[in-house]
Amino acid sequence: MNQESKFQYEKFLNHISLDCVVFGFHDNQLKVLLLRMKFTKEWALPGGFVKEDESLESAATRVLKERTCLDNIFLKQFKVFSDPQRSNTNPAVQDLIDSGANPDQSWFNQRFISVGYYALVDFSKAEPQPDYFSDLCEWKSLNEINTLILDHLQILNKALENLRMQLNYQPIGYNLLPDKFTMPELQKLYETILGKELDRRNFQRKMLSYNILIRLEERKTGGAHKAPFLYEFNLENYQKALQNGLYGGW
Repeated sequence: MNQESKFQYEKFLNHISLDCVVFGFHDNQLKVLLLRMKFTKEWALPGGFVKEDESLESAATRVLKERTCLDNIFLKQFKVFSDPQRSNTNPAVQDLIDSGANPDQSWFNQRFISVGYYALVDFSKAEPQPDYFSDLCEWKSLNEINTLILDHLQILNKALENLRMQLNYQPIGYNLLPDKFTMPELQKLYETILGKELDRRNFQRKMLSYNILIRLEERKTGGAHKAPFLYEFNLENYQKALQNGLYGGW
């Protein structure tokens, strides 16, 4: 919620929230965008509530715009989290109390069913912004994340599981890599998401067979070895692959 509407409860639906797992790729590592709460200093996924006059997708798009300053984000709904005990005590309430905001505790502490979304963004273009409840909004590597509030660690793990499944039937990369990239960089992205090494020749052959890449005449400079060619995505074919799917798994 933005500061202007933070306590106007009548504008939001009861019992429904959303949590967003925002993935970025930087220095050959998969990153996740997290918020640090102002007073309890606990870490959480970006999220929010759904206004009376908006769809779930519109709410998720709004929240992501507020946290990343980006438009046209790749966004995918992946699971509903409805355990009756998942939000019995919301740490955000204590943050509000400590801030002197005098919140309606009963509204925040009611049962919320949360809809999970994952988003893929260009790390270099995102401008992380904290929300009213947080003092930091930062990228964290997966191996840096030990605990999160509520069931957010479960939501993160389920999002990663779904992202890995997506690799089997949809392309990934356009939203995570720079406009121009090398085949080794693309392979490293896939290996990082999958958590395993892939054969270089098989990977290149398979990616080229999808007809979603354009090899440029440019080579990446600055490396110690022979400079690899740069590639970019054929956006028309990439979008078709998102709609129609790919074949074969990893």
